[in-house]
Amino acid sequence: MARKENKEFTFRGINHLALVCKDMARTVDFYSNVLGMPLIKTIELPNGMGQHFFFDVGNGDALAFFWFPDAPEAAPGIASPKAMVGKGSLATAHGSMNHVAFDIPVEKIEEYRDKLIAKGIEVTEVINHDDTPRQVSPTVNETTFVRSIYFFDPDGILLEFAGWTREFGEGDVRHTPATAADKERYLAQAKKVQEGYR
Repeated sequence: MARKENKEFTFRGINHLALVCKDMARTVDFYSNVLGMPLIKTIELPNGMGQHFFFDVGNGDALAFFWFPDAPEAAPGIASPKAMVGKGSLATAHGSMNHVAFDIPVEKIEEYRDKLIAKGIEVTEVINHDDTPRQVSPTVNETTFVRSIYFFDPDGILLEFAGWTREFGEGDVRHTPATAADKERYLAQAKKVQEGYR
């Protein structure tokens, strides 16, 4: 995938993304034994504050988890999506982390889906994200830009395996960013669409 040059800062990717889990042993089992990510660093936080563990996700990047003994319970629909892609709303609160997408070879997507299913993980069908009005198609077309599958980890964190299918060009940046003032217009449009399905 071609990248545009950043003239302000030299970024080399994501160093790590830090999430919060309810049970570190269960998290280690899922990420190491189900997804095969090596556990590369463990930290016992001082004064009984908890733990901080890191997994290797490739290319020098890491996925990290905190375990806090006093962490609030999960809040699906606020801090994470309530439902799997295609089965309900994906909306989450401002400042939340909606999902983590792992970059995979696009030609391996069906194979990886089958592997997850064999491990007992509920996985979506392969989704071909594209520039058609519905933004997904049953097959790959000339506007498809990524193919992906979605599944949840044991704490309800939405994960995605995503493989790029083409390079982006100038025509891929064409929408005006929404502002807080656009909220009512978007909600009215969504309501109209929902009423049309009834």
